Amino acid sequence: MVKKDKYKIAVVGATGAVGRRMVSILEERNFPVACLTALASARSVGRTLSFRGQDIAVGELKEDSFKGIDIALFSAGASVSRQYAPIAVKSGCVAIDNSSAWRMKKEVPLVVPEVNPSSLGKIWGIIANPNCSTIQMVVALKPIHDKYRIRRVVVSTYQSVSGSGYKAIEELEQQSRDILEGKPVQKNVYPHQIAFNCLPHIDEFLENGYTKEEMKMVNETRKILGDEMIEISPTTVRVPVFYSHSEAINVETELPIKANEVKDLLSSSLGISVVDNPNKNEYPQAIKACGKKDVVVGRIREDLTRANAINFWVVSDNLLKGAAYNAVQIAELLLKQVSP
Repeated sequence: MVKKDKYKIAVVGATGAVGRRMVSILEERNFPVACLTALASARSVGRTLSFRGQDIAVGELKEDSFKGIDIALFSAGASVSRQYAPIAVKSGCVAIDNSSAWRMKKEVPLVVPEVNPSSLGKIWGIIANPNCSTIQMVVALKPIHDKYRIRRVVVSTYQSVSGSGYKAIEELEQQSRDILEGKPVQKNVYPHQIAFNCLPHIDEFLENGYTKEEMKMVNETRKILGDEMIEISPTTVRVPVFYSHSEAINVETELPIKANEVKDLLSSSLGISVVDNPNKNEYPQAIKACGKKDVVVGRIREDLTRANAINFWVVSDNLLKGAAYNAVQIAELLLKQVSP
């Protein structure tokens, strides 16, 4: 990719929950877009998206869709990315992929700009956007790891239904209405009722008893932080919240660590807002993190049972920092490194 004043951008999966956020963030960030191409499946053709005061017609994703495109932002699922991201690269564009398809490929950078910008490298083809629950965790872990050397992480997530897309949002809304009106509950997206319930089940179960979502947090965190020795014990839970994921994290470090030091450290770290004033009932909340780009951290306190360990609570808008915003940040990082 060569240095330009403006770039031709494609958004694949443009009509989905994350794709729409990608389009809005490109506009909000005043990204140097020469023209925007919105791509989706055949059933979305005929829809329009608003971008900089204009209606952009949604086109069908095809093998020749990437001719002349500089950067393609993918958010259409792993199977689509496996098929079309290599085609995009062969067409001469950089593919920034939000799916799980390429994250653990050794040759593919897995990037959170506040955490590991140097992993982007100098030669670009496919660049992977990490899992939403991993992104918010590693943003909080990185400053701690740099100063104290993290040896073990125990994390429980409380993930909103928007992580499953629009149909899950609609399902929670409809189930809630039906329950309050005394009607039978219909379930399609999840195997059990999600309204007024919690499901310790995100993605498929594996032979080791963990889910794919849980193992993503293990493997992606190690890759992003560049440390295979970090022990990670995850439990991921779907909760009846529309937007924003929350995580309870316990971190054990090599060096002595104190809560007040961590508060100061995180308060001065890029991409983090600390909200931690229990006396005034001030702590991170899903509803307040919605629409915010920072990862919000609070309830920072020392572990009562182990030396060199702390607990804290992390909340982030999963469609923004957990997906669309991080992808656009990667694109911005990419432009800074393009040679004239």
